[in-house]
Order: sequence, then C-alpha cells, then structure tokens
Amino acid sequence: MKNMLDVTQSLVQISVTISIVGVSISLLLLLYRTVKGPTNPDRAVALDTIGVNIMALAGLIAVYLVTTKANDVVLLIGILLFIGNVGLAKFLEKGVIIERNMD
Repeated sequence: MKNMLDVTQSLVQISVTISIVGVSISLLLLLYRTVKGPTNPDRAVALDTIGVNIMALAGLIAVYLVTTKANDVVLLIGILLFIGNVGLAKFLEKGVIIERNMD
C-alpha cells in the first residue's frame, strides 16, 4: 500500500511539473501576442488569457506544494481578472470606462 501511495505522489508531481511548464510556455506566447497583437481586441483577449493562466499557475503551484494557502490567491486573481475584463470590454466598446454624462 505504501508503494502505491509513492507511485501516485510521483505521478501527481510529474503531471503538475509538466503542466507548469506548459502554462509557462503559454504565458510567454501570450505576452508576445499582447505586444505584437494586430488589433486591440486581440491584445484584450491575450490579457484575459494571461490572467487565466496566472490563476492556473497559482493553482498548480498550490497542488505542487500540497497546501491550501494559495486558494485565496487564486480566488483573488479571479475576482481582479473579472473586474479588469469588464473595464477593458467597456473601454473597447465605448472608449471610456466611467461614463460621466448620465443624460
């Protein structure tokens, strides 16, 4: 039984390590898209996806370190990502984030 637990732990660590490498490569490619994106909506989508990847990276690191302390960080990143996306979408649609003329 102890041997089975060791095998399972090593499989989880290998899977998490491969996932961290994949997410990191994805982050680099998204940074390139953010800088070189042909249009502003492309850059917005890249920024949104960068946020999702950072959230995934924090979750993977929490699994790798076998801790639940990073769960709050993942939740906070998700909330900030949502607020940022709403502001960015509003800016792309109307050109302003806060409308001052309420007529």
